[in-house]
Amino acid sequence: MKVVAVVSAALWLAPVVPVQAQEKFITVASTTSTEQSGLFKHLLPVFEKRSGVQVRVTAVGTGQALDQGRRGDADVVFVHDTQAEEKFVADGFGTRRLAVMYNDFVLIGPGAVSGAAPIGGTVNAGGQDVLNALKTIESAKSAFVSRGDKSGTHAAELRYWQAAGIDIAKQKSAWYRECGCGMGPALNMAASLNAYVLADRGTWLSFKNRQDLRIVVEGDTRLFNQYGVMLVNPARHPHVKKGWGQAFVDWLVSAAGQRAIAEYKIGGQQLFFPNAKP
Repeated sequence: MKVVAVVSAALWLAPVVPVQAQEKFITVASTTSTEQSGLFKHLLPVFEKRSGVQVRVTAVGTGQALDQGRRGDADVVFVHDTQAEEKFVADGFGTRRLAVMYNDFVLIGPGAVSGAAPIGGTVNAGGQDVLNALKTIESAKSAFVSRGDKSGTHAAELRYWQAAGIDIAKQKSAWYRECGCGMGPALNMAASLNAYVLADRGTWLSFKNRQDLRIVVEGDTRLFNQYGVMLVNPARHPHVKKGWGQAFVDWLVSAAGQRAIAEYKIGGQQLFFPNAKP
C-alpha cells in the first residue's frame, strides 16, 4: 500500500504538459518537386521560427497528396495540378484553393533522338514545341521515362501526349518506361537509360546526376506549371489543425512568404516564382 501511495503521489506531483504543447505541428501533403528541389528546406525554417509551428511534410505525387487530404491524413495540401485541386475543393475536401507560385516543365534528354533528327540540344536548335518533340520521340521509339505515379507532372505529361494526338496507353511499348516514382528517381532512371523525361525545372536544377542529359525543349507556354495550396476542410475532418494549418497557408501567400519563395535559388537561378493574388 505504501508503494502504491508513493507512486500515486509521484504521478500527482509530476508536471502536466498539455497535449497541444507537445504536438504543435501540422502535416502538409505535397509534391516530390517541392521537397526534392530543396524548396522546403529553405522555406520551412523561416515559417517555423516565425510561428512556432513545426511542419511535417509527406512528399508524394500530387494525386497521392490529394488522396491524403481526402482521407484527412494531412492538414494542408500543397500541389500542382490546378484541375484536380479545383475538384478537390468543389467536392468539399478543401476550404479554398489559393495560387502560390509557378515554374515550368522542361523536356530533358540526350538531345538527339536515335534514328531521327535531333529535337533539341539548345532551345534555338530544337525549338520550343513540346508536342512536336513527343511526336518525334514516339515515332523513333526512343527511350522515355514516365513518372507513372498520378503526380502533377505525370498528369501534365499525359495531357501533352493527348494534345500531340498520341494515345500513349495504346501506343506505348518497351521504349516507354513507367517508374511509378518521384521526380528525382525518374531523372536518375532517365540518366541511366539516356532517355527522355518530363521534369519540373526546380528539381532539374537541383539534380546532380545529369550524365549526358540536358534540357531539349523549354519555353513552350504549355509547359507552365502552377502550384496551389489548400487547407483540408475541418468540416469534413474535425481533427484537422485548422488554426495552425491556416497560418501556414496565409504565410505562403503573404508578402513574407512570397519573398521567401522568390529568394530560393540554385547557382543564381530562381526556381519558383511567387504569384499569389493579394
